[in-house]
Amino acid sequence: MDKLQTIKVFIEVAKQQSFSAAAEVLGISAPVATRAVAELEGRLRVKLFNRTTRLVRLTESGTRFFNDTQRILEDLDEAESHAAGVYATPSGTLTLTAPVMFGQKHIMPIVNEYLGMYEEVGVKAMFFDRLGSLLEEELDVAIRIGRLKDSSLYAVQVGSVRRIICGAPSYFKRKGIPKYPQDLLEHDLIFSNTVDSGSTWHFQNQGHKESVKLSPRLMCNQNAAAVSTALKGFGITRLMSYQVGEEIEKGTLQSVLTGYEEEPLPVHIIHVEGRRANAKVRAFIDLAVERLRENPYINSQTK
Repeated sequence: MDKLQTIKVFIEVAKQQSFSAAAEVLGISAPVATRAVAELEGRLRVKLFNRTTRLVRLTESGTRFFNDTQRILEDLDEAESHAAGVYATPSGTLTLTAPVMFGQKHIMPIVNEYLGMYEEVGVKAMFFDRLGSLLEEELDVAIRIGRLKDSSLYAVQVGSVRRIICGAPSYFKRKGIPKYPQDLLEHDLIFSNTVDSGSTWHFQNQGHKESVKLSPRLMCNQNAAAVSTALKGFGITRLMSYQVGEEIEKGTLQSVLTGYEEEPLPVHIIHVEGRRANAKVRAFIDLAVERLRENPYINSQTK
């Protein structure tokens, strides 16, 4: 087995954390995969994996070698793809996902622009208020709000959003404006369980954290329903800044307790292919990054 093939076997074993699983992916036998890694370790004179009967894990040296060789293979694949014309023109179907209101308000305008720019592409847009697996659901691109946990994904941060407590001016005229988190106990509250899964709201002010257990007058499972009810003056709600930014700018909703907001949540565009992403993915990401970074509602500093 030549040097390049040996490195490819090593990388797949590292990804799968299994010789047999890597062999299946590569279409070779498990003994061949084992011998390839053994040859590599012998040539490098270093142990790349710690092995037990059930687990295969990279050593510290193996991790460094994995990062270096994966980058080299990506460069090689990119060069081959350029030569083959894979990056020439976006084509095929792009599959993407985002939270429901984020997708409706801020991703669909980008999708429409993308479709207008590239006649040979189609888009399958799926908006859910849940996290889906890009690999399992065969997604090309996803928008994630919050801290990322999966380090195997490629991510580009495009901004951040805040949890905003707000209500209609007519409600505050009738019920008064809360000045402290505890004041919310005396108000009518509208909960959206896609933003707040429990009954406790958390706050912070100059490093001091505070939690208040609240009872909503209305609980709903759609952010749009919470916005609609708040606009009618029935109570105070807490939603993401991208969900109510336009209403606050127009003055139909008014934000309160801004000095007690929690830390902003980052917004990322994530995908699985890195620099090897083909034209349809790269073109969409380039456009989305530009549009979202200039979007005033994907901005934690807007009060």
